[in-house]
Amino acid sequence: MPSILVGSAPDSWGVWFPDDPQQTPYTRFLDEVAESGYEWIELGPYGYLPTDPSQLLDELGSRGLKLSAGTVFEHLHQEGSWDAVWKQIQDVARLTAAVGGKHVVVIPEMWRDAATGAVLEDRDLSPEQWARKTGGMNDLGKAMFETYGVRAQYHPHADSHVDTEDNVYRFLDGTDSRFVNLCLDTGHISYCGGDNIAIIRRAPERIGYLHLKQVDPQVRAKVEAQDLPFGEAVRLGAMTEPPLGIPDMPPLLAEIERLGIDVFAIVEQDMYPCAVEAPLPIAQRTRNYLASCGIPSVRFRP
Repeated sequence: MPSILVGSAPDSWGVWFPDDPQQTPYTRFLDEVAESGYEWIELGPYGYLPTDPSQLLDELGSRGLKLSAGTVFEHLHQEGSWDAVWKQIQDVARLTAAVGGKHVVVIPEMWRDAATGAVLEDRDLSPEQWARKTGGMNDLGKAMFETYGVRAQYHPHADSHVDTEDNVYRFLDGTDSRFVNLCLDTGHISYCGGDNIAIIRRAPERIGYLHLKQVDPQVRAKVEAQDLPFGEAVRLGAMTEPPLGIPDMPPLLAEIERLGIDVFAIVEQDMYPCAVEAPLPIAQRTRNYLASCGIPSVRFRP
């Protein structure tokens, strides 16, 4: 039977930055994610968890945890961006591979500032910029795999240039499945008005990784009506714990199960900023809920 291996991530503990006094200390995050019953985690922002492989392996091993992926941002549509993006990739991919991770989740940088809403660039890419982004991602995915043995999984994101369902298809049509596939973030797709199951059915061979997330439809409607930036939406509670939001998890997980693949499904509930005592009970409830969805391939251990 295929496995949908469910884990969690620093994002579900309100972690967006390598170092921020509002965030949960990494030792508490690791303790609590293990206490919640998860085995798999992501790195989160590079520098939040220890960047020395030996130290990180010790921290993970002492708690029975394993790493599924690292995370990095890209802006390859901009001219002359390769060196800056590759430098970040090298740090993240090297650490990911050194502690046993096989994936790096690549996220497009946002066209407006998440905190202030300041517009940083046009929200639409020109055909030339699309070509640079997709071609650059092909090159990036190839280089990541050949150099570090990790797979690029591309993560559509709110307030970025790869956000809506149509833009996801445009990105997939312009990239090569040998080098880059999709980290389907169920929350971001729903937040941007997309249909997760439609994407799975249109491009089943491109589903390489999952982020499980739900959106509060009422907050989403306010965001759409007022064109609010993503950071403000998160503070309003746009991302909510299941089963309180959309998309509906059981049919989505059943659709993934029908693909017959082994895939990581990392729970991510954007919560920055949050009180340090808030994440643990949410994580425990979410794990119990996902276990109750009746999908045989959903597992928390290999």
